[in-house]
Amino acid sequence: MPENELLQLVPKAEAKQSMKDFKSDQEVRWCPGCGDYAVLAAVQGFMPDLGLAKENIVFISGIGCSSRFPYYMNTYGMHSIHGRAPAIATGLATSRRDLSVWVVTGDGDALSIGGNHLIHALRRNVNLKILLFNNRIYGLTKGQYSPTSELGKITKSTPMGSLDTPFNPVSLAIGAEASFVARTVDSDRKHLTSVLRAAADHPGTALVEIYQNCNIFNDGAFEVLKDKDQAQEAVIRLEHGQPIVFGAEGSKGVVRDSLTGDLKVVAVTEENKSQILVHDAHNPSPTTAFALSRLADADTLHHTPIGVLRDVERPVYDTLMAEQLDLAVERSGKGDLAALLAGNDNWTVVG
Repeated sequence: MPENELLQLVPKAEAKQSMKDFKSDQEVRWCPGCGDYAVLAAVQGFMPDLGLAKENIVFISGIGCSSRFPYYMNTYGMHSIHGRAPAIATGLATSRRDLSVWVVTGDGDALSIGGNHLIHALRRNVNLKILLFNNRIYGLTKGQYSPTSELGKITKSTPMGSLDTPFNPVSLAIGAEASFVARTVDSDRKHLTSVLRAAADHPGTALVEIYQNCNIFNDGAFEVLKDKDQAQEAVIRLEHGQPIVFGAEGSKGVVRDSLTGDLKVVAVTEENKSQILVHDAHNPSPTTAFALSRLADADTLHHTPIGVLRDVERPVYDTLMAEQLDLAVERSGKGDLAALLAGNDNWTVVG
């Protein structure tokens, strides 16, 4: 995909930067062994690749363990309000197009109190990069079930098991007309970095779900995707333009069921090899991307696609708004704020 033209609005760094330049002087305060450390290191290591002046990069977070992120980045940042990071970031991105704006949020922050803000940022296609850390638990408040916790999950707030059907964040994003949707895993540094790079290059809202381990309150939630032996049979690595196969020597593949139209996993044979789907992340229709997102079972995580599920071009909200403002000025000349606020339909009150 060509480099994001909107990225060219952000000033370039005058000198070459390194990972060290993006590390703040703040002590990193997460529980030892938390997956957030791996994500932080990946982001700090990736930022120099953008070639942007760090003074023009902003990280905005809501509330939660992951939301301490801005403190640890040597950029501008804001630790904002629970669930409202996308709304605040929208205001910043649309008013300051010379900034690269990133949102860091968690499954509780983004999908519970922040659910509406998230879906509207996605449908508007604001030029934001949203990193959604999903550990399937409320970590900061000590282990309550979250919107992504599996059905029957026993926690402090659901001692008899959760009755809530969990959200699939990737399915939710695709349903909200997101133009870029991806999933990756905290412990896979190479894959995480490649997804971050694709998100940064995308014009518009890019949502990256990151499976992240909470070793205190939900340890091992994604072990099947991390254990070398199990992962080979569970993880479906998506690559644009490549057949969707996985397992030992590509022994399994994804095909479309001729009766239902759904996607299903089959053992690859000479007879069905031609039916194996080729991944098309740039397909304008979200149908197949959504079907891929539904392959993962909420309880066992077999079979879980990771990578870029959807990456399509759509008009960017920031650009449309700027064009509309320019047109308004062109038509009416210099704006009169007082006249605009008063409007044409007003009254004079006399005593």
